[in-house]
Amino acid sequence: MRVAIDGFNLALPRGTGVATYGFGLARALQGMGHVVDGVFGLNAGNSAETRELLFFDAFGREQPFGKSEKRRFIRRPMLRTLFPLNLSEVPLTDKVEKRDFQYRLPHFDRVYTYPYLFELAFARFRLTRSFLTIKLPQTPDVMHWTYPVPVRVQGARNIYTIHDLVPLRMPHTTLDDKKTYHDLVKQCVMDGHHVCTVSEASRQDILAHFPVAPEKMTNTYQTAPIPAEINQSSLEDDAKIIGELFKLNNRGYFLFFGAIDPKKNVDRILEAYLKSGSSLPLVMVLGRDWGLGYRRRRKSPPTDIFERHDDRKIIQLEYLPRPMLFRLIRMARAVVFPSLYEGFGLPALEAIQLGTPVLTSNLSSLPEVVGNAGLQVDPYSADAIAHGFIKMETDENLYREMLSAAPAQVSKFSDEAYLDRLTQMYSRIV
Repeated sequence: MRVAIDGFNLALPRGTGVATYGFGLARALQGMGHVVDGVFGLNAGNSAETRELLFFDAFGREQPFGKSEKRRFIRRPMLRTLFPLNLSEVPLTDKVEKRDFQYRLPHFDRVYTYPYLFELAFARFRLTRSFLTIKLPQTPDVMHWTYPVPVRVQGARNIYTIHDLVPLRMPHTTLDDKKTYHDLVKQCVMDGHHVCTVSEASRQDILAHFPVAPEKMTNTYQTAPIPAEINQSSLEDDAKIIGELFKLNNRGYFLFFGAIDPKKNVDRILEAYLKSGSSLPLVMVLGRDWGLGYRRRRKSPPTDIFERHDDRKIIQLEYLPRPMLFRLIRMARAVVFPSLYEGFGLPALEAIQLGTPVLTSNLSSLPEVVGNAGLQVDPYSADAIAHGFIKMETDENLYREMLSAAPAQVSKFSDEAYLDRLTQMYSRIV
């Protein structure tokens, strides 16, 4: 088949879990023998001669979107959205060096774009509560949207992946327009040809909020691609790199990594770490700041909990390239991920794939992902998380049990298992 996936999250300046999902989905589809195209909303101009140049100039950058751009690309073209929009193909030649994008941009057979496509679609949906229709030069059999976006491809079977319902389950933790989000997800569920989700917890949430025939919704779980250079590197080499760069010992620190939003539970993690009295450092690799909760742009480490400064080591790092982040994960004593709510919990899977146990939550999808390869605690209790820190550091029997449980748990999310679930889903749709 010809399958297209969107680049809505792939093109963001910093990676997200949904971007990793899209990358893994594209790789899986190619492994199944399908032709895979990418659909983007980057401004690559009108000239075919410079379209490739401008596409890669815009990829991964903050897009300029002030008042003048809104007037030019949103308000004026709104009348055009009454009819299907024709996307332009981006040539993929050797003229532009692309190796810097190997961990962020899947290998697509064809790439299509339209300036500010998704911004235009969301603006239209807020006004009309209807989806924007687009046409591709080669119509795919399936358009697999990796996120609920108000766009459909004419002539294709449109599948929408809904990872979770955080804005509806925990409205105080996001900045979304909740009414618009509710209506958008409802329309994806009701009018899409199929809905894909990534855990049984999310599937049950979606069915509870938007009752449809259960056979219209498939949980495929997801895969977590490990960079090739990490698969090829030895533990000794990784330990040396982490030791030289960060002065950290193998299995000698706890690690949290992720975006900064309230459901990630950063404040309770810090409180629990200080309460635990752990002798191991806590390393925090903080990504995109969603504008709620903990602020990472502070001049000093975040250790002023309880109105006192703590001398224990809390190491705060900025966004890291994936290979370096994965080395940090592999060398950690444990990854700390007691999230309040996750549709899947990709950091937890990445950790156990690399042989690192997880201190995680007993809520939402995380028990499905971690199983016995981690320690599950009440994420709303700083005391419970603190006790988890202590057990992870001191209980060697428990630690060995978690390590031995990891291979069987990881096999549930192998590439082979993922391909099988995708194949079954597509066979029901096409």
